[in-house]
Amino acid sequence: MLREARRAIFIDRDGTLIRDTGYPSDPDAVELLPGAASALRSAHNVQVAVVVVTNQSGIARGLITLEQYESVRKRMHQLLAEFGAFVDAEYYCPHHPDFTGPCDCRKPGLALFDQAIAEHGIDADASSFIGDRWRDVAPAAHYGARGILVPSAATPAEDIERAHAEATVATSLQAAIDTAIANL
Repeated sequence: MLREARRAIFIDRDGTLIRDTGYPSDPDAVELLPGAASALRSAHNVQVAVVVVTNQSGIARGLITLEQYESVRKRMHQLLAEFGAFVDAEYYCPHHPDFTGPCDCRKPGLALFDQAIAEHGIDADASSFIGDRWRDVAPAAHYGARGILVPSAATPAEDIERAHAEATVATSLQAAIDTAIANL
């Protein structure tokens, strides 16, 4: 019997789920953004998978170690769990073209999304792509899905303008997930 494809929300980590401190390396400094846990619970309440896809160029740059990345990842999961929320899967790109050469997994590249789709039986065109940068939401167009930008203080103005023209702009992560759920 074939398993029905799952709907998912592909979501960025730094600046979308946790405060972006620029190459986070200290698990004790990890801070969930306001409303992040309740927004993820909203997705899970309607059986929508939450998949984090994050660029972590600090690894390639030598600014953080893989162990530090893992400790920050684990702390984020602990904080989410304290509020009854969780992430179904997480994928990261440790590369940067200036240090490691080009790769297919660095967003807006599709390799990590393709991997998640295959590994978790995700219906990509019935999914949404959420983040605070254009590179986070741009893959939605490839899959025929919905891209939703949630601007942060660090979001470039051109990313916001482009999202207004080619995707959706939400005022908060909760608003983004509500939009994603309403359109799945």
